[in-house]
Amino acid sequence: MNFVVCSTANTNPPFSYQIALLKYNGGGDWYSNLETSLPNLIKFCNANLKTNINPEQAIVEAGSMEIFNYPLVHVTGHGNVVFSVQEAENLRKYLLGGGFLHISDNYGMDKFIRTEMKKVFPELEFVELPFNHPIYHQKYNFDKGLPKVHEHDNKPPQGFGLVYNGRLVCFYDVECDLGDGWENPEVHKDSPEAREKALQMGANILSYVFMLKN
Repeated sequence: MNFVVCSTANTNPPFSYQIALLKYNGGGDWYSNLETSLPNLIKFCNANLKTNINPEQAIVEAGSMEIFNYPLVHVTGHGNVVFSVQEAENLRKYLLGGGFLHISDNYGMDKFIRTEMKKVFPELEFVELPFNHPIYHQKYNFDKGLPKVHEHDNKPPQGFGLVYNGRLVCFYDVECDLGDGWENPEVHKDSPEAREKALQMGANILSYVFMLKN
């Protein structure tokens, strides 16, 4: 897949990439971290990884052909997620073509997203990634896996993946709340340390994805 280089008027040079937030059906709050989460992560990556990502996030629907413009699509929320047959087929084509999905359970979407991702990859199961997986060891090292941002059910954070023909196509953080950790400090009153760790892990995800594109 050749991803479109995203640019805006009066921008020189053009941005290398744009990343997107997934808008899905089912009544779940896909927009729960809409205002500051991805924009803050992009700002952090452009400053610390020297990436050239469009500072404006895109919003894309699961069934839209526009999804093929984005090397990474972020999914979050607290509740129900529903993919139609067409949307599941479109997501599958996107991921098999080189796209990447990052799912961040904002607490409450786990039982829904697992069912819906089965529509996308009936033949795959989410597998927990070992702590030595490269996604945990890009610019920032996370020797014990995901950082803990928010407490949910008094369980450790876990990072799961969908691996197709040896390639990680989807990374799923559970009991972690990475997306919340990217938001402005006044939103959740997270400590500076927790926010920094969340942003660093998010940067690792983007770095891993862009590494695969090169």
